[in-house]
Amino acid sequence: MNMEATRRRLTEKQADTVDRLTKAAMDVLAQEGFAGLTVRMVASAAGVGTATAYTYFSSKEHLVAEMFWRRLAATDAPVSESADPTARTLLVLRQIAMLVADEPALAGAVTSALLGTDPDVAHLRLRIGAEIRRRLIDALGDRADGETVETLELLYAGALVRAGMGYASYAQIAEQLEKTALRFLQP
Repeated sequence: MNMEATRRRLTEKQADTVDRLTKAAMDVLAQEGFAGLTVRMVASAAGVGTATAYTYFSSKEHLVAEMFWRRLAATDAPVSESADPTARTLLVLRQIAMLVADEPALAGAVTSALLGTDPDVAHLRLRIGAEIRRRLIDALGDRADGETVETLELLYAGALVRAGMGYASYAQIAEQLEKTALRFLQP
């Protein structure tokens, strides 16, 4: 997976700076929450100048969306020996839904960030969506048609928004997502 930041191609030193910023952002996010997070705070925690941080991230939404993208891109799609496309698809949906479940501060921030209007976030939404779509198509195999994939994408997006709004935990939402997808996918 291509892990370069969304705004530019990176040298090794620049990639290290971006890594430091995304790691520091997790610490600041855990302490301050998304509402209290600022690029300035993250830059300070990473030992980087604020102007340098803004060179890589246009907003806190962009920074959080990048964190989610990196988490998704670094996580291989689940491997299933099952010949059943429904079982493989449910496994993919659960894995993606649980990607940030153990980090409530990041989970809530991701929902807010991905709904933002920042053009750099829009770019990441496209990358994230394309990766999720690819995983669903691979899992569905011969059952992958446009309508099925789009319906599963809508189920997934709606489930994560509900989790981000605090209606249920990510684990509960993942279970509900599986149940709903199973209803849809069963012949």
